[in-house]
Amino acid sequence: MLSQKTRYTIRALQHLADAFGQGSVRLDAIAEAQNIPRKFLTVILSEMAREGIVISQRGRDGGYELALPPVDIRYGDIIRLCRGSLALVPCASRNAHETCANCLPEEECRLRGLMLQLRDETAAILDRITLADPIQVEPPFDQMDDLAHV
Repeated sequence: MLSQKTRYTIRALQHLADAFGQGSVRLDAIAEAQNIPRKFLTVILSEMAREGIVISQRGRDGGYELALPPVDIRYGDIIRLCRGSLALVPCASRNAHETCANCLPEEECRLRGLMLQLRDETAAILDRITLADPIQVEPPFDQMDDLAHV
């Protein structure tokens, strides 16, 4: 499951992608539109600036904007920056591999094999989709039953 910080980061970067080429976006505008606590957003955008994803500008007309075109920022990269890995278990991580505690030897663990496949499929999808790609918004699950009767 994605952490709240990762979800906030993705939403903030999506907001900046929507405004790409239109100048800086004020922190308060992002926080309000994306329902992200201002203090948390400050930390997130500072981290993204250190990673070269975001540019911050101080002053009266200051704010934030993407340092790269949205087409050059992939969701897989964002999640890796926030989490360090796309893997659900440490033994399936390509970049931060760790042997799982209280587990079978890796060469015998079918769960690890499954998690490697899942990680690879997830990476293939997230590394293909960029902030420039349209993402279809789906109705909440509790409303899907209502749509089935229409």
